[in-house]
Amino acid sequence: MKSKMKFKIGEFSKLCQVTVKTLRHYEERGLLQPFEVDEWTGYRYYDISQLRLMNKIAYLKQLGFSLDEIAELFEAGKEYPDAETIKKKADICQIEIKRLTKRQSELVRLGNMLQQPENKMEKVFEKSLPSRVFATHRRTIDSYQELFNLCPNIIGPEMHRLGCQCPEPQYCFTVEYNDEYGVDIDIEFFEAVAEKGTDSELIKFKVLPEVPRALCINHYGPYENMPHTFAELYTYAEANGYEASERPRFCQIDGIWNKESEEEWLTEIQLPVKG
Repeated sequence: MKSKMKFKIGEFSKLCQVTVKTLRHYEERGLLQPFEVDEWTGYRYYDISQLRLMNKIAYLKQLGFSLDEIAELFEAGKEYPDAETIKKKADICQIEIKRLTKRQSELVRLGNMLQQPENKMEKVFEKSLPSRVFATHRRTIDSYQELFNLCPNIIGPEMHRLGCQCPEPQYCFTVEYNDEYGVDIDIEFFEAVAEKGTDSELIKFKVLPEVPRALCINHYGPYENMPHTFAELYTYAEANGYEASERPRFCQIDGIWNKESEEEWLTEIQLPVKG
């Protein structure tokens, strides 16, 4: 009878291209036990079947499965995950691809910005905001994405039903009243109209007085990158002796409704100030 081919742990590590430390760790986790341990020398020996098992572990790790997930799989007597589990992993990969693509775009944007002698996108400018009549809608939303569904599907049709006319120059913005980020987002939408109408359940008409002085800054790109723009705006305000007199207004000029790339989104942040 042909003797069983066996490998010392060092030989086995070379064949599998993993470190001895990794093999010992897998042994401790119960994933890959040597088929033989010499009781006198303590030498560990592996056989051909364990070469295949080690390759399987490496393959599943490459696909994003954790050691715990692989151990559970082997304990259940399975070689590979089922189709549903594989699909979930593939969905996670898609999310990760989007995240990395966004990171890549931001790195490119930052690199281009640093090559410019002056970043005009972050230039703070001052202007007055005239008194206007506004059709307003206030509600608590779960996410900022919900706002982009509200405007065309609920706010817009109701303003049309009420006969609202939006004269030039058109002006709309949002104000947030929630005390912390992302929790029960209390938001109010304002759109300038020609005249004050009759309030409905969804739309309330308000006249906002003139804001003699507002510090403004253009934010380009995704909304999650706004903290950097806020820092620029408020640093400028403090350095020049201004004090905020109202909550900031977010005037969404370009966004998901008319631009394919997030990098083309444009929001003018308007901060009413005194000083």
